[in-house]
Amino acid sequence: MKVSISIPKRRMHLSLFFTLALSLMFILTSCSSTNIESPATPTGEPSSSAKEDSQPINKTASEGGVFKLIASDPPTLDPHLASDATSATMIVEIFGGLVTINPDLEIVGDLSKNWEVSPDGLVYTFFLREEAVFHNGKAVTANDFKWSLERACDTLTESLVAEQYLGDIVGVKSKLRGEAREIEGIRVIDDHTLEITIDQPKSYFLAKLTYPTAFVVDKNNVEEGKRWTRNPNGTGPFKLKEYTPGELMVLGSNPEYHLGAPLISEVRFLLSGGTSMLMYENDELDIAGVGLADMDRLLDPSNPLNKELHKAPPSFSTTYIGLNNNDPPFDDPKVRQALNFAINRQEIASLVLADLVHPAKGILPPGFPAYNSSLPGYEYNPEKARQLLKESTYGDDTNKYPPIMLTKAGGFGAAVSLDLEVILESWRQELGLDISIQQTEFASYLQDLHKRRFQMFDIGWIADYPDPENFLDLLFHSTSDNNHTNYNNPAVDALLIQARTETQTEKRYQLYQEAERLILFDSPWVPLWHSGEQYILLKPWVKNYNMSQLIVPKLRFIYFD
Repeated sequence: MKVSISIPKRRMHLSLFFTLALSLMFILTSCSSTNIESPATPTGEPSSSAKEDSQPINKTASEGGVFKLIASDPPTLDPHLASDATSATMIVEIFGGLVTINPDLEIVGDLSKNWEVSPDGLVYTFFLREEAVFHNGKAVTANDFKWSLERACDTLTESLVAEQYLGDIVGVKSKLRGEAREIEGIRVIDDHTLEITIDQPKSYFLAKLTYPTAFVVDKNNVEEGKRWTRNPNGTGPFKLKEYTPGELMVLGSNPEYHLGAPLISEVRFLLSGGTSMLMYENDELDIAGVGLADMDRLLDPSNPLNKELHKAPPSFSTTYIGLNNNDPPFDDPKVRQALNFAINRQEIASLVLADLVHPAKGILPPGFPAYNSSLPGYEYNPEKARQLLKESTYGDDTNKYPPIMLTKAGGFGAAVSLDLEVILESWRQELGLDISIQQTEFASYLQDLHKRRFQMFDIGWIADYPDPENFLDLLFHSTSDNNHTNYNNPAVDALLIQARTETQTEKRYQLYQEAERLILFDSPWVPLWHSGEQYILLKPWVKNYNMSQLIVPKLRFIYFD
């Protein structure tokens, strides 16, 4: 019998809006040349050949102006420590690496003007731009990159993601273990030529280098001390001018940027919070997300703000609840499966989230490489859920279960999203499981997440680059540092390892699809939502704002008209 869920009648503070806010900030990772007026979806994989970046800007546009948006404090501005979207979206504007992802989701040169790959796919030779300089005017050399990559992998740096993004390079693992002073696979040929050797040919290697872990930093700057990121000497299109945590971050245009100086003079991130809609209407913001409470009035053509309303494409993201497979009762897959069957995702998406999200049937988001539209997913089936619980090693007497705690990011007393409240209530009604909620500050949350301290956690993942490896291998291979659920299936590991070196795209995607199918059956996650199309308000004088589906540097393309 279907259990009716009573939805609390109060203001909705949805996890969706967290994702939306991040996506508005320049977004958590990317896809095809997506202008907000003309959403598009990516096709295929990034090219392995060197391409020059382009700047699709109206040459008659006037320079200058301050772009204002609301944001939250980044846990770090150190590229080698970044493991979250909030940090990454700011870091990509201040720092840079050998390559980057452009608004068309192509791999293009950043500090390297071009590169060559050996016939066996193992050796990458990067040719640096002679004109590239740090913000202080110092030339960027191959030695700077060698030092930076070795710093990212140094035990003293304590990067949580260095192995995941740089571990394909020969010698990185030895460096991470403290067994080597240098990385064997990184060789300086001359000031402007860097050679990197990887362990096996991998089609996604270049894409990994677009993540901040592979970015260059200035050795002298870093050696100033722990507070060096308050005055970072980066190479990106913007310089950090001012930063008051909890209040304001100001980025100023870098006129010497090697790919072309930004046309706006300044970006101001308002960090003190507030009601974005009210701030937008008061001209305190140039861009704002649209919440459910304002949707109807803004869609009304008679509303003056309707002309400033734009549709943005969905981000490549998945919101989910992670389950620690080593912690009772989630060490039993039948308990995990029961949780999945006991949620009416479609009803929650419609009634609570106003169909602004898509119920997740799998892990990979729609439109993403290797996405499998035929996955059945976990349909709402409370009878099956109760039967699975009964068949589990813990039985269906939930009074005898160990205490269950779900941890989510958020300050003490912060509102719990309404969709999460409904999910917890459904588990209580359908399965008799009472689950407590613990909220921790975001930076601490990330640290504990990577140390796998949570029994159950609420989070989302947005792609760093358009390749299924970024979801499936990084999050589910048994040895991955990002495997926060302690998931371990040798059959899945074998498929993921095979996919790493498979050269035929179709076969490679089939391997990932089979891995995804096995992962879903094992249920280390409770997949919840994929991002839907989003509505934003954008001031009419702001031009060329790209709503990327990934985290890419994008603010330099904006101009005011």
